[in-house]
Amino acid sequence: MMRSDSLTVLAPGRVNLLGEHVDYNGGVVLPAAIDRYVTLKAAPIRERQVRLTALDLGETVAFHLDRLDDRLDADGRPLPAWAIYPAGVAWAAARRGLPISGCEGEYSSSVPIGGGLSSSAAVETAFAALWRTFGGWQMDNLELARLCQEAENQYAGVNCGLMDQFASANGVEDSLLWFDTRSLEWRALPLPRDIRIVIADSSVRRSLAASAYNDRRAACEQALRILRGPLPQIRDLRDVSPAEFERHQDLLPKIPRKRARHVVYECDRVENAVKALETGDSETFGQLMFRCHSSLRDDYEVSCPELDALVNIAAELPGCLGARLTGAGFGGCTVNLVKADQAQDFAAQLRQRYQQVSGKKAEVYLCRASAGVRVRPSGE
Repeated sequence: MMRSDSLTVLAPGRVNLLGEHVDYNGGVVLPAAIDRYVTLKAAPIRERQVRLTALDLGETVAFHLDRLDDRLDADGRPLPAWAIYPAGVAWAAARRGLPISGCEGEYSSSVPIGGGLSSSAAVETAFAALWRTFGGWQMDNLELARLCQEAENQYAGVNCGLMDQFASANGVEDSLLWFDTRSLEWRALPLPRDIRIVIADSSVRRSLAASAYNDRRAACEQALRILRGPLPQIRDLRDVSPAEFERHQDLLPKIPRKRARHVVYECDRVENAVKALETGDSETFGQLMFRCHSSLRDDYEVSCPELDALVNIAAELPGCLGARLTGAGFGGCTVNLVKADQAQDFAAQLRQRYQQVSGKKAEVYLCRASAGVRVRPSGE
């Protein structure tokens, strides 16, 4: 039973509608927080210790706040993988000199783990918001996201961009987030009321994603170095226009050329998608999503047969405006933009046809763009 001084934190997962694999190339992304959450309930304790139960896993761990560098639990065993994220947030906060209290609590998640919807970022955001409240940190949600990114980069060892934590912390209801990953400027872009976001989980979990992700980052960096020869003014691939890329692409080896082509044209797609959204042109936005998937499949080579099947099936179903893989790729989820009055039928048919084609079951979620992280007393 939770104590009267416990807090409940809701931290949403996120889906990215456009701007895939451009966050580490200085680009603009269009994510949304979604109404699937990490739910954390915790209360402060006097001891310098964290005692947690992961309800979905049926596992409990305790670790000391003064021995976070060891990455060990209170009994001297390596921290389980799921506990690395809260421990990392505490570690990043301690490095900044922020007050962190001991706590005991439990959490669960309706964000699919490993599906490309940023379950780890939601966990980090939930714990950061909890400790911010307990400790009275003077920190806005953008800086909170940066602390969580630091935890994931330097403690969990995942070299991610800022988009995932940013979206979980700063989501705006019924809106996409226009987020410039270089300047950190952002604004909300309201979604048309007559469309729904539908997410389909392929049930394929990413394999070899970490090494493949690093390979793609390296190829982008190689392309940038070469393109700075004729284009010395560019800071990131984001600064290369499609016309400039076409003019200089022959300077690039085959693989960096393909990776850079995706990034350059994806940044251009984001610009056009924003214009479409601002004029209520959902059809154009959806077509840009389909083009994004083709580029991720052919140039960035991060798709897989199951994700391609989900997108191909979606394209044939009534009410579908656009579909593509979302997240790092190699498995996980697709995101679909669907007319609201046809979304239920779309979900049912997509689920049925995918099983017929692939022999696998897809979980299909009708989602809404959600507000970002929220904290309230557990009794409310």
